[in-house]
Amino acid sequence: MSSEPPPPAPAQPPTHQPSGGLLDTPRDTQRSPSPLRDNVVPSPLPTRRTRTFSATVRASQGPVYKGVCKCFCRSKGHGFITPADGGPDIFLHISDVEGEYVPVEGDEVTYKMCSIPPKNEKLQAVEVVITHLAPGTKHETWSGHVVSS
Repeated sequence: MSSEPPPPAPAQPPTHQPSGGLLDTPRDTQRSPSPLRDNVVPSPLPTRRTRTFSATVRASQGPVYKGVCKCFCRSKGHGFITPADGGPDIFLHISDVEGEYVPVEGDEVTYKMCSIPPKNEKLQAVEVVITHLAPGTKHETWSGHVVSS
């Protein structure tokens, strides 16, 4: 047997001795990498681009409804229509607006309806056309030109 001393043990970090309180427990600050962390999450609402062909056909064959634009936010890209015959407000996406003007509160519109997946319980206005601009309001074209009505 040799008289050499055993090799030194590898250095271990000091262990944390909790005092028993909830706030004293160590937290793991490292997070697992998310595949969506730097990507934009797609909207769950069907836009004109993402709507299925069959849903588009069903909506285009449906009846035309009339209503009034309740609100519309161009920067958010959506708004709501109040149906002329009453009932709950109908969701409106920016991709479904036809014509050259951005809808504003009080505009009279015609539209068709399409159900919103996955449960198909709510409705969305599609093929929205502004029939009468709200009087006394400023309207903006999609290119940014402002007109008074």
